[in-house]
Amino acid sequence: MISWRGVFKRFLSDPVAMAAGLVLLVLVLMAALAPLLAPQNPYDLMQLDIMDSEMPPAWKPGGDERFLLGTDSQGRGVLSTIMYGTGISLLIGLGAVVVQGVLGITIGLLAGYKGGWIDAFLMRLADIQLSLSTLMMAIIALALFNAAFDANTYADYAIIMLIVVIGVAEWPKFARTVRSSVLGEKNKEYVDAARVIGLPARRIMWGHILPNTLTPVLVISTIQVAEAIMIEASLSFLGLGMPTDRPSLGSLIRSGFEFIFSGSWWITFYPAIVLVVLVLALNLLGDWLRDVLNPKLRRGDN
Repeated sequence: MISWRGVFKRFLSDPVAMAAGLVLLVLVLMAALAPLLAPQNPYDLMQLDIMDSEMPPAWKPGGDERFLLGTDSQGRGVLSTIMYGTGISLLIGLGAVVVQGVLGITIGLLAGYKGGWIDAFLMRLADIQLSLSTLMMAIIALALFNAAFDANTYADYAIIMLIVVIGVAEWPKFARTVRSSVLGEKNKEYVDAARVIGLPARRIMWGHILPNTLTPVLVISTIQVAEAIMIEASLSFLGLGMPTDRPSLGSLIRSGFEFIFSGSWWITFYPAIVLVVLVLALNLLGDWLRDVLNPKLRRGDN
C-alpha cells in the first residue's frame, strides 16, 4: 500500500522534483488562466492589427510595451499566443493519455487475467502496433482527414482528431505495463478468495486487481503526457496538427520558423523554450515518480 504522506515528504525533500513541480504548476495555471491573464486574445480578430506584425520584444529597439515578447506575422502578441497555446498542448496531451489509458488498461487487464490465446492475440496485436512509428501512423491518418474535409471542418475537429490518433497509436505501452502487473497479482490470495466466493471475472479485474496495478500506470501516464505533447508539436510543425488560428506550441513554432532567418527569431524561440521546459518538467516528475513508487527500478539499483 502506498503511503501518499511519505511520497509527499519525499517530494518536499527532493529539490529537482520540487523545481519540476513548481514549473509545471506555473505553466498549468498560466494556461488555465489565459483568458484572464493574457494581454490579448489571439483568437479574437477584432483585437488584432496587421500593422503590429513582427514587432520585437518590448526591450528591443522598435518594441512596444503592449507586447512583452514581441508579435508574430499576424500581429498577435507572442506572450498571449504562448499562454493559449500551452493550454491546447496540455489538453491534447492529457486527452491522448486518457484514450491510451482506457484502451491500454482494458486490453492489459483482459490479456493478463484471461491468459491463453486471448493474451497471445492481444499481445501480438500490441507488438504489431509498437513496430509501427506513432508519428508515421499519425501523419497518414491526419493527412487523410485533412484531404477529406475542408479547412474549416479540419480546424473544428483538429483537437479531437489529434487526441484520438495519438491515443490509439500509443495504447500498447499501457497495455503491456498493466498486463505485467496483472500477471503478478492474479495468483495472489485475495484474488483466489474473490474467485472462491463466486465474484464474476469482470468484478475481480476491475474491483480487485486494477487498484493494485495503478502505481505503474500513474508513472507511465506522466511520461506519456510529455510524449503526446511532443508528438502533437511534431505534427503541428509538419502542418498536420493545430491550425494557425488556434495555435498550440507546435504550430506557433512552425508559424515563426520561416521568419527566424529574417531576424524575427522571437516568434519561434519563446514557444520553443516553453515547449522544452514543459516536456522536461513532465519527464523529470515521471522519473521521480518511478523512483519513488518503484524502488526496484531506481537508477543504480541492481
